[in-house]
Amino acid sequence: MKSWLAAARPRTLPLALASIILGSFLASSAGQFSWKIAILASLTTIFLQILSNFANDYGDAVSGKDTAERVGPRRAVATGMITKEAMLRGIIVTAVLALISGIWLLVESLQNASAQVFWIFLGLGFLCIGAAIAYTNGKRPYGYSGFGDIAVLLFFGWVGVLGTYFLHTLSFDPLLLLPATSVGLLATGVLNINNIRDIETDAKTGKYSIPVRLGRARAIRYHWLLLVGSMICAVVYTLLLGAAGLSWLYVLAFPLFVLNGRAVANHQKPGELNPRLGQLALSTLLFVLLWGVSLVG
Repeated sequence: MKSWLAAARPRTLPLALASIILGSFLASSAGQFSWKIAILASLTTIFLQILSNFANDYGDAVSGKDTAERVGPRRAVATGMITKEAMLRGIIVTAVLALISGIWLLVESLQNASAQVFWIFLGLGFLCIGAAIAYTNGKRPYGYSGFGDIAVLLFFGWVGVLGTYFLHTLSFDPLLLLPATSVGLLATGVLNINNIRDIETDAKTGKYSIPVRLGRARAIRYHWLLLVGSMICAVVYTLLLGAAGLSWLYVLAFPLFVLNGRAVANHQKPGELNPRLGQLALSTLLFVLLWGVSLVG
């Protein structure tokens, strides 16, 4: 059980839930919120994140990308704690659980929507499952080609926030692309720290992440772009709403992003970046909670 818990990487769950929480807060500020939808959306996201973690563990081991030189936490399959066959079964089980939870979510939330909307969201669900598996698996894993950043922005930002908002409200507001992008950029920042840490081992094993392609110096500038871009999106959204007072509560989290950027820039040893992954993930969750309170307060 300890091996499976480690492979599930529970520390990644708060970041995965950030978009669901923000989308639910935005729906609540619009006067439309359902605890059942929020809980089912969170449950589906948890299954998808665990599926992604299992699939990454399996894919890195099968492809040989996870070597003894890797600085981050070693994968369960690569270390022999879980066999390839057992992990493959774990992937199938979590994929099925994510599908069941997702369909339940759609049935509960889209009762008054057209059949076309239901099938579109079901297609998105299959896309999420496919993306979680294909990140490090298949003939051409997109995570090894530098496209992981785009996927994180898409699923942890746009799909997570806008999809959750729609399931609550059955409506879409283009202005919400700003908060969705804000959260998505921070999630991409977490991935970027991971890739900066592993830049040397990734280059040796043929994993061409953004930092490998850019080099460390430009990858750090890219990291600042993600952090500052997120803050700008949040500020512009609040300004366009014409809000004041408590609406700016989320700004209290901004110094944490600045500290993260400075730490990533200053740390020279790969191992020193491990705490910065969790720090940015938890800072993102705090940012979302403060923003949510400001929206409904």
